[in-house]
Amino acid sequence: MTDHSSGTEDGEASGILIPLHEARSARLDQPVRFDRRELDQILRLYGRMVAANEWRDYAIDHLTDRAVFSVFRRASEVPLFQIVKDPKLARRQGAFAVIAAGGRILKRGQELGRVLGVFDAKLKVVEA
Repeated sequence: MTDHSSGTEDGEASGILIPLHEARSARLDQPVRFDRRELDQILRLYGRMVAANEWRDYAIDHLTDRAVFSVFRRASEVPLFQIVKDPKLARRQGAFAVIAAGGRILKRGQELGRVLGVFDAKLKVVEA
């Protein structure tokens, strides 16, 4: 139906004509990724947790519908936490979520920095 060749019928050179549905499907088939700023925030947190000897390994998955940063205590275990970016939920619940090992959502939101705040040490009241 569509000629993706570089010329037209009369031999003149012109741009390539691609139907809109093909262009959209090519763009939508790209996996979701963490951008550089998001990955920097996540790796900064990961470095702090490794220094505290709580995390030891990580994995990054770029799927068609979401990106997942999984953290492990040991490489042979299931992930302790997953930091998920799901753009389809951006207008509803927020694109970012932190999910615990059991599948419980610890925090969800629009801004990654606030979502990662769930890992900040909480202050406790100490009685003397």
